[in-house]
Amino acid sequence: MERNELLAKIKDRMPEKRYIHTIGVADTAIALAERFGNDTKKAEIAGILHDSCKFADRQWMQQIIIEQKMDPTLLDYHHELWHAPVGAYVAKTEFGVMDDDILNAIAYHTTGRANASDLECIVYIADLIEPNRKYPGVEELRKAAVELDLQALMILCITHSIHFLMSKHQPVFPDSFNCYNDLLLKKRG
Repeated sequence: MERNELLAKIKDRMPEKRYIHTIGVADTAIALAERFGNDTKKAEIAGILHDSCKFADRQWMQQIIIEQKMDPTLLDYHHELWHAPVGAYVAKTEFGVMDDDILNAIAYHTTGRANASDLECIVYIADLIEPNRKYPGVEELRKAAVELDLQALMILCITHSIHFLMSKHQPVFPDSFNCYNDLLLKKRG
């Protein structure tokens, strides 16, 4: 499916502000993929579809998590996390995406995970730094995106996300800690 067709199919699934964010993520993912030598088409598809279930019915998402035997731990955490793995399911079943790297980039764009692929990191980062995001620290992350290598940039981004959740006294999904630990251990060799 081409960009305009995908965008047309997801536009009515979300408010205009989220649609604009989605375009920003797709374009940022393309730019990061170019910078880090990754597949720009995969980055674009994952960026477009990453929030396709952001506004889906919670009971429906819960049912999909259970029926598809996704990580049941998800149900113990805030429902904001659910749209990512359910979005990967929808990307496969409704949009015909069969590429596991794209599906994983969608599934883990909110948490990261250990042994994340470059594409997974690219979509995670793009979601944080796309041009429409406004939060304390985003400009530093955007600056780092043109200076650091992908591994160092992902460490910075996952650290920022973990700190943010902890500052709000919110639980941190284990995949995020696993991602952080994995990246640091690999960096140390």
